[in-house]
Amino acid sequence: MPPAESVDSAELLDRLRHSSAHVLAQAVCEMFPGTKLATGPAIDEGFYYDFEVPGGITEADLARVEARMREIVRADVPFEYREISEDEAKRLFADQPYKLELIDRILAGEIDEDGNPPKGQVVLSVYRHGEFQDLCRGPHVDRTGRILPDALKLLRIAGAYWRGDEHRPMLQRIYGTAWRTPKELKDYLWRVEEAKRRDHRRIGEEADLFTFSEEVGRGLPLWLPKGAAIRDELENWAKKTERRLGYERVISPHLAKSDLYRISGHLPYYAADLYAPIEIDGDQYYLKPMNCPHHHMIYKARRHSYRELPIRYAEHGTVYRYESSGQLHGLMRTRGFTQNDAHIYCRMEDAKREFCDVMRLHDYYYRILGLKDYRMVLALRDPKNTTKYHGDDAMWRDAERITREAIEESGIPYAEDVGSAAHYGPKVDFIIRSVTGKEFAAATNQLDLYMPKRFNLTYIDSSGREEYVAVLHRAPLGSHERFVALLTEHYAGAFPVWLAPVQARLIPVADRHVEFTRNVAKQLRQLDFRVEVDASSERMQAKIRNAQLDKIPYMLVVGDREVAGGSVAVRLRTGGDLGAKPIAEFTDLLRRVVDTNSLELV
Repeated sequence: MPPAESVDSAELLDRLRHSSAHVLAQAVCEMFPGTKLATGPAIDEGFYYDFEVPGGITEADLARVEARMREIVRADVPFEYREISEDEAKRLFADQPYKLELIDRILAGEIDEDGNPPKGQVVLSVYRHGEFQDLCRGPHVDRTGRILPDALKLLRIAGAYWRGDEHRPMLQRIYGTAWRTPKELKDYLWRVEEAKRRDHRRIGEEADLFTFSEEVGRGLPLWLPKGAAIRDELENWAKKTERRLGYERVISPHLAKSDLYRISGHLPYYAADLYAPIEIDGDQYYLKPMNCPHHHMIYKARRHSYRELPIRYAEHGTVYRYESSGQLHGLMRTRGFTQNDAHIYCRMEDAKREFCDVMRLHDYYYRILGLKDYRMVLALRDPKNTTKYHGDDAMWRDAERITREAIEESGIPYAEDVGSAAHYGPKVDFIIRSVTGKEFAAATNQLDLYMPKRFNLTYIDSSGREEYVAVLHRAPLGSHERFVALLTEHYAGAFPVWLAPVQARLIPVADRHVEFTRNVAKQLRQLDFRVEVDASSERMQAKIRNAQLDKIPYMLVVGDREVAGGSVAVRLRTGGDLGAKPIAEFTDLLRRVVDTNSLELV
């Protein structure tokens, strides 16, 4: 193994965290005799280890475990790697049933020591530091002293089934993090707290954006009026934008016969992602898991000439996919969601240009929304395992070439991910990074040369011959659910005025000002602004504070002078005070900010 000094920053962090997991395992085994060890890998921004602890371990124990870990790293003992035989491995871990299972599966070539798919030849190996040793392939730092005590922290305890199987024992998973310096740890902990503050589930509940009901079902969000306002604004903006770019709107049903999904290839290969079929008149129907087969049938309903192409069909279509309960996460991952979907049918020679235009559309949307930090991931077919993909090599070469050329022309940073392509073609995922460093998979685009042949999607060329179209799948705003969640966390609930569920709250100073205030609210609503009146009995300053806590962009205070002058005193949620303004002047300000999709309040 190369020394720690010779590896790059990312590799050093991975080694620090993997080594910290071993130190955690040693501390827990010492402090809780009889502990059974499972696995403990490094993960993004930290590490974890799964344990079976007699009597259990609690959050209150973490501080003592962490203190013991600091003692271990200060001892500065070396990490020593050694390859061992099967007999020695089973002797060393005779009282560790989870390790014995791992040993058998490693020898069978199924997994590596961390429970991941194996890489390279089958080897049984251990790492020792001091008196503790663990089944592990590594790599690690060279000594425990490389782990800085003040850059190490345990975070929380969670439950985890052994091997992720709900039919196997429930273990306790201790999460921790390790960094190169105390400052990096401090910055990370700030990001964690900031992410909690911005969590869309917390904000969604406090701001009355959405809710879930056990009677409706898990993973099926109910949009409350304020959340629906955000969703509607995004949808109206997208419709207006797409109409300007030549998209035509279509509408497709929420279910279809199984025949449609057999043609598309989703049955039987992706049946696990679909809800159980519904029997109707002797036929099996499925809730719609995606919009594309429906759009293909709309295209196929008429013959098309090359003169009509490209044809761009757009739909905000609701789809349903089965997600396991453990995968559900607020609006980020749901079982029913509405996509900002479209399919472009064009000639092969126009596919790259259309793909580039889609990239520019992403850039437009994200720039308007203030989303500046994003990248792309080009998901490609794994040439060593082509069994899960449809189509021939020539089709895949063409699709990957055109896709790569388009994203390179876009100038947007991207990385390649071999093996993650869709079953019918390469795809491009847009990954957005939030202010806390959290990444969101916001949207997916695909060039599809396979489905046109499956569905016989053709056009008549200039010579009168029938040719297959190329199809582009695109959804720049992804699903409404995930995108609203993303924006909620990005803005920390302080939405731009044009998206804000309530754009202005009118605050009468006393009861005698309520009638005037309600008349102003009526005028603003007639101009299609979203406003409300706080006619509660609270004092004016309390009403202003409540509006700021609710992140209302504008507070319009009305007292005697405002009633007399036909004006409103304008305060901003940021603390600014614009003073008294005639109602018409404020209306002009609000109209300008809304119509320009401004991120500013003035």
